Amino acid sequence: MNRPNNKNKFSKPAFSKDAKRFSKPATPKKSAPAKAKDDGVRLNKYISNSGVCSRRDADLYISSGNVTVNGKIVTELGFKVQPNDKVYFDGVLLNPEKKVYVLLNKPKGFSSTEDDRETNAYHLVRNASTAKLKPVGRMDKTTVGLLLYTNDNEIIQKFTNAAQHSPKLYQVSLDKNLKFEDLEKIEKGMYVNDHRVWVDEISYINNQPKSEVGIQLKTSNIKVVRALFEKLGYDVIKLDRVAFAGLTKWGLTRGQWRFLTEQEIINLKNCR
Repeated sequence: MNRPNNKNKFSKPAFSKDAKRFSKPATPKKSAPAKAKDDGVRLNKYISNSGVCSRRDADLYISSGNVTVNGKIVTELGFKVQPNDKVYFDGVLLNPEKKVYVLLNKPKGFSSTEDDRETNAYHLVRNASTAKLKPVGRMDKTTVGLLLYTNDNEIIQKFTNAAQHSPKLYQVSLDKNLKFEDLEKIEKGMYVNDHRVWVDEISYINNQPKSEVGIQLKTSNIKVVRALFEKLGYDVIKLDRVAFAGLTKWGLTRGQWRFLTEQEIINLKNCR
């Protein structure tokens, strides 16, 4: 029995053409006002940009007197750091790095775990930047698809938090056809390890065997996806994350990586 599917989740996205820009008519020049003094960067943001911790944690360290600016302890949360200021965190001079965001289409056989030195997926993106990049979330050797690397500590914490509700879309390849009644069980919500797992959407993939399934849910724990099908007696042959927090692997072949666009970075930061 074929389940109606009005949307093809795995079709290539359409992109709108850039809007045309129109030049404005010339206007009489006015004398420019004197430039205001640089307001600087808030201390907690400065610390976060250095990759030490998140802004929230930085506030705790500041309040505890663990941060000095130009040799003086600063406990004011709204303190602004100027370009030539020297900021020390627990006695270590901070050097804020430019934030880098690298999207990898991870192949099979590589893990995001740092302990796997030979098969660490970081080796696939290490030439992207001299900054120390970390993966956003975990991905084992058998799971393939989108894996984001960045030195933005706030983004890492945001998307590994259990309360984060951005959608993740997976293509699941099973050892046998998924029964329609089992598809409905997953759709209605199932218990995994005493926790109810809610699915945003699940459907058979168009023009594919019934063993190929698309599933979208909000949990950041990939193991939950496997557990849903294994609990019903299916073996997951392949698990492919094809979309993550608005990012897709369209145009990105297996093993390749690319930098996020400015708009994608904005969308990522605004994603809830």
